[in-house]
Amino acid sequence: MKRRDFITLLGGAAVWPLAARAQQPGERMRRIGVLEETAEDDKERNSQFAEFREGLARFGWVEGRTVHTEHRFAAADAGRYQPLAKELVALQPEVILAVSTPVTAALQRQTSTIPIVFLGVSDPIGSGFAANLARPGSNLTGIMLYEEGIAGKWLAMLKEIAPRVARVALVAGPKTTAYDYFVRNAEAAGSSLDIEIVPTPVAGATDIERGIEAFSRAPNGGLLLPSDGTTIVHRDLVIALAARHNLPAVYALRFFVTAGGLMSYGTDFGETFQQAASLVDRILRGAKPIDLPVQTPTKYQTSLNLKTAKALGLTVPSGLLVAADEVIE
Repeated sequence: MKRRDFITLLGGAAVWPLAARAQQPGERMRRIGVLEETAEDDKERNSQFAEFREGLARFGWVEGRTVHTEHRFAAADAGRYQPLAKELVALQPEVILAVSTPVTAALQRQTSTIPIVFLGVSDPIGSGFAANLARPGSNLTGIMLYEEGIAGKWLAMLKEIAPRVARVALVAGPKTTAYDYFVRNAEAAGSSLDIEIVPTPVAGATDIERGIEAFSRAPNGGLLLPSDGTTIVHRDLVIALAARHNLPAVYALRFFVTAGGLMSYGTDFGETFQQAASLVDRILRGAKPIDLPVQTPTKYQTSLNLKTAKALGLTVPSGLLVAADEVIE
């Protein structure tokens, strides 16, 4: 059993001495709100959130002992973001963890006073969450999802493993991610690689199936899937369609690859949740978001699925193999 899993199962028992120091008899339990774009039963995101709990425990914030968390899940339903944000703000937690761009936007509309720590946000300045990265300027701070050039990295990986790729469908929900931001950056990067970007906005399973099937009718295609609530919820469908239509795909999240997708490059979300725990700790101890710079990711992961590559008739270049942090055979 991994050390992190062991700590999680113990519910923070390993940090009891620290927790005892953090909360003296008679002190009130602190309250944290969490709003996520994914479904409550999403095993991958639950595993990542366990990293957040572990991170908090290291600072003495143990669930049910020194802190209480109110957790809400939108399941990539754009109609639920605002009502859930309103519901959470009404509970008046001391800080709210917002996971994704639309979730953060919904919470921002509901409160200008409760501190918000965001993650899973690609463009915090363009989204209006921060005046600048060094000094956010409001009640929001957090961790950027990616550095700006990541779309170029994704497309270069596709071109390396499938040199004939000339058209790439960017598949994501326009209401569950910073869609225009990804399209702009992909188009800029694609021009230097002779790749045409085909924006493919989706709102659910039907859109995903129709969009990928229509795109697949022309040759030399590939798929690009940034981190997005809609495709996360329907990831098994996306992976099956890529296989059915013989489309090489690059994903932002490694669990697409462990589920059968071709390859991924992106932020280590477990590490990002740990970073978020550090920011939440500082706010609970009196820091203001305006004084906490927006952070950049500290760790990226590359994953490859050799079985999927073989099924697609692709030979994985040695450079990609060497760069991979995880190879599934």
